[in-house]
Amino acid sequence: MKKKKILFLGESYRADAITWMNGLREFGDFEIITWELKTSNNNLKNRILRIFEFELAFFRIRKIIKLHKPDMVIAERTTSYGFLAALCGVKPVAIAQQGRTDLWPEKSILLPLKKLIQHYAFQKADLIHAWGPVMTISMIKANVDMNKVLVLPKGINLEKFGNKNNANPEKISAIVTRSLLPEYRHAIILKSFAILNQKGIDFVLTIIGEGTQLSTLKDLSKKLNIENKVNFTGRIPNTALPKLLQKSNIYISMPITEGVSASLFEAMATNCYPIVTDIPGNQSWIKHRENGQLVTVDDFEMLAEELIWAFENSEYRNNVVLKNRKFVEQNADYNINMKIIANKYHELINTNSPN
Repeated sequence: MKKKKILFLGESYRADAITWMNGLREFGDFEIITWELKTSNNNLKNRILRIFEFELAFFRIRKIIKLHKPDMVIAERTTSYGFLAALCGVKPVAIAQQGRTDLWPEKSILLPLKKLIQHYAFQKADLIHAWGPVMTISMIKANVDMNKVLVLPKGINLEKFGNKNNANPEKISAIVTRSLLPEYRHAIILKSFAILNQKGIDFVLTIIGEGTQLSTLKDLSKKLNIENKVNFTGRIPNTALPKLLQKSNIYISMPITEGVSASLFEAMATNCYPIVTDIPGNQSWIKHRENGQLVTVDDFEMLAEELIWAFENSEYRNNVVLKNRKFVEQNADYNINMKIIANKYHELINTNSPN
């Protein structure tokens, strides 16, 4: 039987996108064709160029469709690639909201236009992915037909992210795996560890990834006199991540906005104790001092206090990480969830194919 083809619109290099596409290949036997905007979005000049590129995108996508004849189109981000997917003329279309809402930043002057674009994408989509329950709140407010919404995380590979944690129990071995971008507030994390350093508490802090804040954060670690205890790894292959998580006993993530974080599931799977910001996307999975800790956005003093509390309550922590592993096995198993998603795509394709 001939393989079904899916056209993926989105940044194919992102870990979330790779997980999505690999799962569809593995469990749906799909052939994946990809297309993405070539211009990055990291400065004003590039943003302007990206707008022009976006205007030409429809015609480029139509050429790809004519050449490859995909059976389905999927796209991430409802206000950009999702909109293009809705316009392209292929049925079925599945779009994924990336965060709590794709209407970001929330005070943008383009917000009315983004709302119109998102409404069109929601209307035309045959399936809308909410990778977690927090994403459905904005969908309900936008009057989305919730019968089209699938609330299910992509999940993580539980064999790859095994629960063989070998972190040194005598000190805080913390890890941060979020991109070095302003919204992830790495500076808050560094300031909290400066407090720990002043108190004479031993630690090692591993910061994985790259981004626009890298040089600023390195300078800040020197200014705070903790550069010898902070390891900036830069971008690493995803295959190296499990071992680094397994060498850590505390996972920290301080974003100001969050949808569903695969990196949180990865930490929970590897028996790494989570301390994250007290925002809706994290509240879906973490209850304060029940299976992790929640910290007020931008409060580095509170983060320092919660780090100390977590380290001092090792028996509680040890019990939590065992429960968290079971939670991930039950709710975020890539082998189970991606099979459900792949089967749903085949069902949509069969429904939309001419008899």
